[in-house]
Amino acid sequence: MDVELLSRIQFAFTIMFHYIYPPMSIGIGILLIFMEGMYLKTKNPMYHNMTRFWVKIFALTFAMGVATGIVMEFEFGTNWSTYSRFVGDVFGSALAAEGIFAFFLESGFLAILVFGWDKVGPKMHFFSTIMVALGAHLSAVWIVVANSWMQTPAGYKIVGEGLMARAEITDFWAMVFNPSSVERLSHTIGGAWITGAFLVISVSAYYIIKNKHLDMAKASFKIALLFLAMASFLQLFTGHSSAVQVGEYQPAKLAAFEGHYNTAPGDLYLAGWVFDDEEKVIGIKIPGMLSFLMYYDNAKPVKGLNEFDRKDRPPVNIVFQTYHLMVAIGMFFIAYSILALFLLWQGKLFSYKWFMQLSIFSVVLPHIANQVGWISAEVGRQPWIVYNLMRTSDGLSKVVSAENVLFSLILFTLIYILLFILFIFLLDKKIKVGPEHKNIETSTKQFIEA
Repeated sequence: MDVELLSRIQFAFTIMFHYIYPPMSIGIGILLIFMEGMYLKTKNPMYHNMTRFWVKIFALTFAMGVATGIVMEFEFGTNWSTYSRFVGDVFGSALAAEGIFAFFLESGFLAILVFGWDKVGPKMHFFSTIMVALGAHLSAVWIVVANSWMQTPAGYKIVGEGLMARAEITDFWAMVFNPSSVERLSHTIGGAWITGAFLVISVSAYYIIKNKHLDMAKASFKIALLFLAMASFLQLFTGHSSAVQVGEYQPAKLAAFEGHYNTAPGDLYLAGWVFDDEEKVIGIKIPGMLSFLMYYDNAKPVKGLNEFDRKDRPPVNIVFQTYHLMVAIGMFFIAYSILALFLLWQGKLFSYKWFMQLSIFSVVLPHIANQVGWISAEVGRQPWIVYNLMRTSDGLSKVVSAENVLFSLILFTLIYILLFILFIFLLDKKIKVGPEHKNIETSTKQFIEA
């Protein structure tokens, strides 16, 4: 058993499981602003009912995100202590900012959001909704900043030598606005918006098929659809910008994205399979399109994998496949949005059962896109844990055995499976119960009078 491989699998498993929940929280959080804003504008009790229902779903996803995220911080110290010492100054600043400016903001106003309906005025409750959504987004900002620094380090100097070497911040804002942080943040936030929108769409479609809570379901479907369309098209631009940045600062990763071995005009593959030993790809491609997307010149050479020693190349096929799966799902989001908007314009959006069924099951696709996008980004950085500064193998703790890691991996797997079953059970229960209708008139009157 290899301790490095097991440690990487353990961290990948825990972070991938954790990342099921924050995108839903971020996406639902911003949709709550629109829902409650519609209630304040129209005083229609249906929007009040809608907001209260989705607040419960938000609270569930937030709680699961907190519970599953704590483990990763301990793993930094147990499995990756050398890495933690190296990046401690950088990560300490970013994670402290996340805790102070994001988590405390989000959790502080969460109580008002969940329990303050009849205890504070409408403007204060709406303000708490905005603050919770803002906190969720700020949390993503600082986490992505820390991760982006690992991809494109900036604003630092190296002090110490050997195992005692560490990166020390020399320019805080250069660290924050490192070359990849803005592009990666915008793409990450867009993915979270899509995830939240599809959750609302999926539940709304379920209610429509079941002929339950129709007014709320149709209204929430429309709100989420408009938001989904905006976010899906935004992803097209942020994804392109992110790929251009990868080509400039991490050319080996871009070459792995497209299985591009020789420095020459680059082809864009729609689908394919990489044979790394033979250094070739068999698939459907558009000649010169990679060069055009990178440089707006289909004859300009793109740096190939052969420019790098084999020990400095990422595993090509897994990066190629996950990247193309993410792109394919992203194209589905755009196609779905166009079709749904067309049906809405025709007045037939809710007339086709097959489309409502498609909408229900499409909820899993944003999660798949988030996960495979993360895999392509992180595996594409290999063999570096901090790009061009520290190899993954050098970041391991020196005293943790493979047996220790394997035991904790099995334990985490069992616990996380139980947590996921609990989440699905609670989510299913809340969806089947649906929005509360009791005392809605009283609550509306209190809101208006306040």
